[in-house]
Amino acid sequence: MNLSLRIGLDTTPEQWARLKALQAAFAAVCNALAPMVQQSRVWNRVALHHLHYRGLRERFPALGSQMVCNAIYSVSRTSRMVYQHPQSPFNVARLGSKPLPLLRFADSCPVYFDRHTLSVKDGQLSMFTLDGRMRFALALQPADEITFNEKKLREIVLQQRTDAQFELVFAFSDGQDEGGAEAAEALTADVPEYVMVEEAL
Repeated sequence: MNLSLRIGLDTTPEQWARLKALQAAFAAVCNALAPMVQQSRVWNRVALHHLHYRGLRERFPALGSQMVCNAIYSVSRTSRMVYQHPQSPFNVARLGSKPLPLLRFADSCPVYFDRHTLSVKDGQLSMFTLDGRMRFALALQPADEITFNEKKLREIVLQQRTDAQFELVFAFSDGQDEGGAEAAEALTADVPEYVMVEEAL
């Protein structure tokens, strides 16, 4: 069983600007990697890491090693939805020998975190930004605390909910469905609104 917990972040203008800067930097890494996926037709996360991690780290030093890994995950995840879903109009089986379309990530794209780049402890949330850690007080409900303590955290996503607010989405599983993350991705063939698909000429 999979479940998610959404937490809105009460940001100051300075914190908002820092999160927007992080979002734009994350999108830049995704957009640097996407043409390589288009040309190579390789979007397996592990393969992408081996092929491109070092070059991306050198090109985007401010983002840090783990966030570059998370950007690779984001591109791999989105590529699976666009290029592999049976109902996607851009499915590789439909395209045949035609070139793959190019994925372009908007500056408003979600930012993926993990336990290295975001932590929750004693009611405090600490998250990576380009200018050091940012901290928020979290007023978790008792049921939410139980979820954090007992469920397996499989994904953390920062996304822009409105023009004035960010939220964090924590996705959990009970540990019994190790393929839960990929299964969840396979549920939709819709291209995310933050991704533009440019068909090759």
